Amino acid sequence: MSAENDSPEIVTAFPCAVRHIEHLWVPMPDGTRLSARVWLPEDAEDNPVPAILEYIPYRKRDGTRGRDDSMHGWWAGHGYACIRLDIRGTGESEGLITDEYSRQELQDGFDAIAWFAEQPWCSGAVGMTGISWGGFNGLQVAAMRPAALKAIITHCSTDDRYADDVHFMGGALALDNWFWGGAFFQFMARPGDPEIQGERWREQWMKRLEAWEPVSSTIWLQHQRRDAYWKHGSVCEDYDDIECAVFAVGGWEDGYSNAIPRMLGNLKGPRKGLVGPWGHKFPHLGIPGPAIGWLQEGLRWWDHWLKGVDNGLMDEPMYRVWMREPSVPDSRLATVQGKWIDEPVWPQPDPGERHWVLWRSANGARTVKPRQTVGVTAGNWCPYQLGGASPDLAIDQSEDDGRSLVFETEPLQERIEFLGQPVVRLNLSVDQPQGFVAVRLVDVAPDDTAARVTYQVLNLTHRDDHEAIADMPVNEPVDLAIRLNDMAWSFPAGHRIRVSLSTAYWPVIWPSRAPVILTVHDCDLTLPERTPRDSDGGEPFDRIAIATPTPHTELTPPNSERTVTRDLATGEWKTIQIEDNGVWRFDAIDLECAESIHVEYRIRDDDPLSASACWTYRSARRRDGWDIAIESSHAVRASRDAFVVDVEICAKDEGREVYHRSWSHEVPRDGV
Repeated sequence: MSAENDSPEIVTAFPCAVRHIEHLWVPMPDGTRLSARVWLPEDAEDNPVPAILEYIPYRKRDGTRGRDDSMHGWWAGHGYACIRLDIRGTGESEGLITDEYSRQELQDGFDAIAWFAEQPWCSGAVGMTGISWGGFNGLQVAAMRPAALKAIITHCSTDDRYADDVHFMGGALALDNWFWGGAFFQFMARPGDPEIQGERWREQWMKRLEAWEPVSSTIWLQHQRRDAYWKHGSVCEDYDDIECAVFAVGGWEDGYSNAIPRMLGNLKGPRKGLVGPWGHKFPHLGIPGPAIGWLQEGLRWWDHWLKGVDNGLMDEPMYRVWMREPSVPDSRLATVQGKWIDEPVWPQPDPGERHWVLWRSANGARTVKPRQTVGVTAGNWCPYQLGGASPDLAIDQSEDDGRSLVFETEPLQERIEFLGQPVVRLNLSVDQPQGFVAVRLVDVAPDDTAARVTYQVLNLTHRDDHEAIADMPVNEPVDLAIRLNDMAWSFPAGHRIRVSLSTAYWPVIWPSRAPVILTVHDCDLTLPERTPRDSDGGEPFDRIAIATPTPHTELTPPNSERTVTRDLATGEWKTIQIEDNGVWRFDAIDLECAESIHVEYRIRDDDPLSASACWTYRSARRRDGWDIAIESSHAVRASRDAFVVDVEICAKDEGREVYHRSWSHEVPRDGV
């Protein structure tokens, strides 16, 4: 049944009684110990079970604890040993972390799988699961082919770290490079819990702080093209490296939905794909809804690949997605209208297409003036939907469309479904050698409500290649074919399809080095048409079910805000975003936690070099005898030739400052 409007069923009686291990040391070959939480059947040492590993840096003790018990406890109750392992140098794990997806991290994951497979409570079969980071390294470790790894479930991840990750979009620099980079910097600077690390916790914390660098500027920004750095960990470099079974899962409102159909088309081994209406969330926690009974679906996957149960799973359609119906755009949309549809295989063997000629040069060229504030209606690149209340989603596009160059179809005569990647073909010219074009596909209702369907950005110096870039010929027409992000959308009869073009998309993308005037001579649109099936619209999933959640007490409620203001005197637009998770206590470990993010973006409509952004992160942990707090910030601005990134961190122990450091980096712009 659908989980729409249903609260989860909390299950307390399982086929297996569950034993919980709060802390387990996992030894690495070099002597470093990684810290794990484990849930497993009480009789697992007598009756060994498969292991399911989630391997991430987000602190099992006080970071992901709020969702771990309900998920891992549920699978453990059905006969699995579930392990939440902190990456080296994070949480209570020993050693130091240096970057995301390092070779050391992946080797540790490889070695950990071998160690788990040899434990007396493990049958020798191991699976990996995870969302975001845990989805990434699940793919990356799978490409190393550990002998015991039989299957993975990768949620909200990508196969291409350059072209389809948080750092760049179409070769343009994403502001989430720092939104995420600042969060990463703050998160990894936190100490381990003294109840686990013992008296050496402070010494280990100081080593962690002193070794930690703001990698968003010291590493990521140093690689503005697709090079060896980004190719490492991008499994698209050789899909054949992955031989185990892969279930790729995500949501249309997430930043990572493209990778799912792409992997279905390129992996050779057993594979399935699922894309729901959600943002950056597990499907049983999915927002916007409807969320689904995902743990049951995951259990079927594990039963088939880790226990050899013939449950018919792989006889079912390869690709299942939420076909969206248009609704009034809302930054806090709770539920998305639509239906579940299936595709037996992906890509479709005989895909349909609809083609529109939207503009021809015979009608005269069309030009759009540069407006740096286009993007005010965009929402966040990756909606995390913290607490389900964040105003993350795109709103009505009319304001942005009014500052863009738009092309439209006539009102549709019939309802049409589309599934896949739209292609916009342009013959265009620009008055600068460097710049980018943002392309949005918009559903325009009869009342002129404009809902963004999908979009893409292309750095024009990357029009042929992300490695060997080339300036644009100034004021000379160039043919481009821009593939937009994948989508599943049903356009009703009477609606119009709009293509909107701009040379800015702030604050999703960092602005170009100079204002760019865009002239369009030809514009064509091709959409991947899908023929509806009689089987569409069923209820393929169970009601949401979870194990008992982690006991916690809310001390201060969370708060999310996003405001945009315009100074009529200076012409400056300012966006403020606040994500305050409030204050809560994990009762079982008597630990009080607080976290917040404050984001500020500034820009003037007429000057891309007026852009500035600042992200401030605060966190605290306290109980009797332990009280630590960290505040960190990333501030970014740019000239025509370079980015300037200022970073600061201050750590306190019992209210006393114990570490304070600042950095200022000037990094040359390389075509961005």
